[in-house]
Amino acid sequence: MTPQKRTVFYLSDRTGITAETLGHSLLTQFDGITWSTVNVPFLDDIEQARAVLVQINQAAVDDGYRPLVFSTLLKPEILEVIKQANCRMYDFFETFIRSIEEELHQPFIRIAGRSHGQHHLSYFKRIAAVNYVLAHDDGVNSKHYVDADIILMGVSRSGKTPTCLYLGLQYGIAAANYPLTPDDMSVQQIPKILENVRSKLFGLTLTPAQLHFIRQERRPDSEYASLAQCQRELQWQEALFRQFDIPYLDTTRISIEEISAIILNRCGLRRQLYG
Repeated sequence: MTPQKRTVFYLSDRTGITAETLGHSLLTQFDGITWSTVNVPFLDDIEQARAVLVQINQAAVDDGYRPLVFSTLLKPEILEVIKQANCRMYDFFETFIRSIEEELHQPFIRIAGRSHGQHHLSYFKRIAAVNYVLAHDDGVNSKHYVDADIILMGVSRSGKTPTCLYLGLQYGIAAANYPLTPDDMSVQQIPKILENVRSKLFGLTLTPAQLHFIRQERRPDSEYASLAQCQRELQWQEALFRQFDIPYLDTTRISIEEISAIILNRCGLRRQLYG
């Protein structure tokens, strides 16, 4: 069966991140459709809105189906233009804001970008956390691990660095990471540099087949990338995690977003999102 092809528009008078994130989360629940995505951020004048209206109508003609439009637009005059298009529109503010107004007994203020600007302190915390991550990547500056919120450990290419960066950028978590190497395998002990921060350790693991695939991309047909070597390293590190009661997670089939959320939940870390 040929997949249905449809177009989805994400419209916003700011960055469009909220509209795209929420809309994408909803659409992942539907299979058998190939989506053509159009992002239109900073949509804040009538002429631009009219141009988008034409684009939406053309997509309806080309696809044979009316496009889906996810919106966080706030200006009524811009919304009125878009609503004239041949589309199915999902206005996130309209969907939720009316019931909130009724409950709080006050109208909303219609200020774009308020969700970002109101928490500027959080922004600086997240920037500081990212700087910490970059300065403590791959075992660097390990003498400062005492300042970390969490220290991810695992063999090479197990996903430590991208997870640390996501934790820093999205949640303001000061995350360091330490690479377990074949040299560490000679002893079944936690590396000495980590002994004083054991309560902050969290392990990342994955299947040998997945690690082999990732390493092949980096160093094709090397001993480092061989399936046998991947199996040895992973068996050793998981035995280490179990012996010293270090919590760990198999990341084979889950995204960076899910990995980060699980780590926050299991380790009781506080999200630094709201100042």
